[in-house]
Amino acid sequence: MTWVAAGDSITQGVLHTHGARGWVEHLQERVRWQSGRLTDIVVNTGVSAWTATDVLGAHDHLIGRFAPDVLSVSLGTNDCLAGEAGLPAFHDAMQKIIEMAGHHTQVVLQTPVLVAASGRERRSALPAYCQAVRDIAADTGALLVDHETHWRNHFGDMDPIPWLDDPAHPNAKGHLEMANHLFRTLGLGELEGL
Repeated sequence: MTWVAAGDSITQGVLHTHGARGWVEHLQERVRWQSGRLTDIVVNTGVSAWTATDVLGAHDHLIGRFAPDVLSVSLGTNDCLAGEAGLPAFHDAMQKIIEMAGHHTQVVLQTPVLVAASGRERRSALPAYCQAVRDIAADTGALLVDHETHWRNHFGDMDPIPWLDDPAHPNAKGHLEMANHLFRTLGLGELEGL
């Protein structure tokens, strides 16, 4: 099988892990080694600062040419900077990305993670984008990995600083939490001893 992870810097796993594995690298370890699927291919096409419109515009390069069996789409953290006025464009781009994947592809949509209190003013529309991802998953039959709800359930009213490197980007612990929540949702268990 071919697994493609499309998204922004959180998918790309740059800078904020400080050399540790990002969630896509944990996915590759889980699928290709721990699950014994040695010839599966995991492709990370995340691009820092990109939005759903950017990913849609580069669909053939980032997704189409790989003809994925499983496509993860994790967007919204940058899209939300357009405010609630940007929701229609986000929704439209996400729908088109899913439609272009085709019926042979299992699409997995992931909500953005919870941002720190210090980043919530700048990303005040993020909860609406997380809800849009939930709605799109329900409308299209895509699998939903709801990181925002998982992080809210874990932290309650506390700031999620232990899982973040800056107000919006997970650190190594945050990426491991994302990976484990993804694995639980997909029925792949959890990484242990990390």
